[in-house]
Amino acid sequence: MSATVKDMSATVKDAYRVMLLPGDGVGPEIVAAACRVLDEVAVRGGFAIEYERGLLGGCAIDAVGTPMEEDLADRCQACDAVFLGAVGGPRWDTTDPAKPRPEQSLLGIRKALALFANLRPVKSFAALAHNSTLRPDVIEGVDIMVVRELTGGLYFGKRERTADAAYDTMYYERGEIERIVDCAFRLARGRRREVTSVDKANVLESSRLWREVTEQVAQRYDDVSLRHLLVDNAAMQLVRDPRQFDVLVTENMFGDILSDEAAMLTGSIGMLPSASVGGEGVSLYEPIHGSAPDIAGRGVVNPCATILSAALMLDLSFGRREAARAVERAVEAALDHGARTADIAAADETSLTTEEMTDRVIAALPPAIAGTRRSHADHAG
Repeated sequence: MSATVKDMSATVKDAYRVMLLPGDGVGPEIVAAACRVLDEVAVRGGFAIEYERGLLGGCAIDAVGTPMEEDLADRCQACDAVFLGAVGGPRWDTTDPAKPRPEQSLLGIRKALALFANLRPVKSFAALAHNSTLRPDVIEGVDIMVVRELTGGLYFGKRERTADAAYDTMYYERGEIERIVDCAFRLARGRRREVTSVDKANVLESSRLWREVTEQVAQRYDDVSLRHLLVDNAAMQLVRDPRQFDVLVTENMFGDILSDEAAMLTGSIGMLPSASVGGEGVSLYEPIHGSAPDIAGRGVVNPCATILSAALMLDLSFGRREAARAVERAVEAALDHGARTADIAAADETSLTTEEMTDRVIAALPPAIAGTRRSHADHAG
């Protein structure tokens, strides 16, 4: 991470406290599944994990009238990491700006915890090549890290609505751009040393500032290559030749859209994790899929994205690299041996329940996990 990002695992402990925010829809089911895996890994790795629970999203609206508990940010800061399921659902949908919406809680918790970088690793799984709408030879070997800015842009700029008009402002300051781009370059040093910055500099003034600052940051990293792509071209290139990308960095709304597009390269949004990190305090981990209210409570949701988010937490917040790799390898091994939930099963394949898929991942874990410890800065290269 960048020099402004806290070295989250500088003090490695044998016990960690995690704030669980199960949220809405399938959120409680996938969080429960990931906690089963975490508990097994902790036993086999010789450390302990303790959990707290908080209300975020529609469940908070129902319980306290707001999308986030009043003291939730403080409680999160007292933990070592925050683990989120999913928020939202049709029962809370509204176009009334005066009414609370679950999605407000995501922006609120990110702001309260000063999380400015969303990291979304996108990797193709050989066992799931048939699930992608792209040809297997196009997605084979895809390994992209999407770095999305979280605190600026249209989602946080000045806005106004009247009866017949509305506007949102894409606003960025130099420091906001510098810290997210620096984050991307440091990540690239631990990967293939290639950064692609995505903007709309041919139209937007904010993008011209973005490109200017990116060029300045790049001068500090002569061992990392940089190229610029306009966002419409980047969207096309992601489906034309995704293997060309290593680290892709962009602003908030572009990152929101492109990371979801990149997620579908794998054939299922249910396979991909994410981490949101900042300069101080704890980081937040969550799958990138939504609350899927249509299948909530049926026990069929794919837990893999949430389990892989737990692996990110083990790595980035706890400094437990071997434990993280063990989880990642267990997920891949389960897939290689035919484990499938309904969203990734072919027509001739048997689909597993959430619990059964979690069982298969746990069964693929090694009996003992080495306790390799390292700092967050080591991960960032």
